[in-house]
Amino acid sequence: MTNDTRLTDAQARGVRYARELEGHLGWLDTFSGTALGVLATASGIYTYLGVSSLLDEIGAMSVFAAIAYSVAVSVGIFVFWSYMMRLFPAVRSARARIGLMVTMGLGSLAIVAMSSWLNAAALAGSAAVEQHLAKTVQDYQSSLERAHEVAITAQSLERDVARVRQSFEDLSEQEAAGALSGLAGRGAVFRVLRQKSAELSGLEGQISAQTPLVETAFAEGNTILSRMRALTVEPGPVDARSVEFSEQAVRLAGLITQMRQLSVAPLVERAAQDLAASVVLPELDSDTAEGRSDQATTISSVLEVLAQRASTLERAAQNVQSLQPAADVTYTPISSADAVILYARNFVPSWAGAIAIDLLPAVLVFILAITQSAIRGGREGAGVEDTLTLAELRAAMTAIRDVEQAMNDMPDAQAEKAARLPGIAKPRPAAE
Repeated sequence: MTNDTRLTDAQARGVRYARELEGHLGWLDTFSGTALGVLATASGIYTYLGVSSLLDEIGAMSVFAAIAYSVAVSVGIFVFWSYMMRLFPAVRSARARIGLMVTMGLGSLAIVAMSSWLNAAALAGSAAVEQHLAKTVQDYQSSLERAHEVAITAQSLERDVARVRQSFEDLSEQEAAGALSGLAGRGAVFRVLRQKSAELSGLEGQISAQTPLVETAFAEGNTILSRMRALTVEPGPVDARSVEFSEQAVRLAGLITQMRQLSVAPLVERAAQDLAASVVLPELDSDTAEGRSDQATTISSVLEVLAQRASTLERAAQNVQSLQPAADVTYTPISSADAVILYARNFVPSWAGAIAIDLLPAVLVFILAITQSAIRGGREGAGVEDTLTLAELRAAMTAIRDVEQAMNDMPDAQAEKAARLPGIAKPRPAAE
């Protein structure tokens, strides 16, 4: 070999480096296909579990459908990544690599869409459904507490009604002593005051009767909530627990509606409106015209006071009714796959594992691409003859000898014709 074709030290080191990498790749190739098959099979198994949770029917056809889908996913993952592991490291142009990168991105999205979310459903489906149950319990608890708070606030109107009633009773006592109209006794003014006092007393009794009903409903609601909380953490299949949970949710929703109806604020508002509007005026019973005039004047003053108190009571009832009501909560059963998507932020590790088992071969693709690029860089500037290993050189020499032997065995005309082919040396004459 002349000085012009002799390898430099750097080129020789590059060739040795490339040969070393090729040796490692050769050893890794012996089990890379098996490892990829294991990953694809594992993804298919979890995909089967995820698909099974979505199928409503339980039978041979459903099982066959789930198996068919999971097998298709496993084959698709294995074939896709096999293509990528072979082709992506082999291409050299930037355009080809960008094209394969885009293809790999689209394929990865397809794998996530058809497999990864089902894998996540298999890994964390039951926990996600339990999370949904727990959140529903919190929503029902907030709604129950708000309904109870509004109902108790409405019950506080009893104090306002009692205060107005007491004021009319006091005025009636003053009229009985003659302090209002100047006529002592239980005349027309006294009867008007007692009439409104009796109406308010009846309203007060109605409000008071609602208090035990509100407390009983609230206690029963808390009992149902305790059972619902227990169902979220009990052992056993979550599907069976969801059925009982749904039944308890229906009961609790009805109870919250009942508590809304127990609010006495609308009743107090209507009573306050009727308090001033419906007054039965008694006949003035004074013996003198002056006395009757005094009674009429006093009754007019009483009606003005009555209108003021009724307006105050009506505003108090309206303030209670303007409070934000309890939110309407409806429990909607969902599948494990839907629950995993709905509460994805709470199950990031499960999602990461489900996606990693499908997209891990992408890392192997990039490793192979980097290694192949390093091999090509190590061979840069070296000829084919400089990169031959000893085993390859021996195989080449053996092949040459076989060709020469075959040519020696040919007739002279065929040997002469074969000798004209490029790269075939003319056979030496046999020794005599």
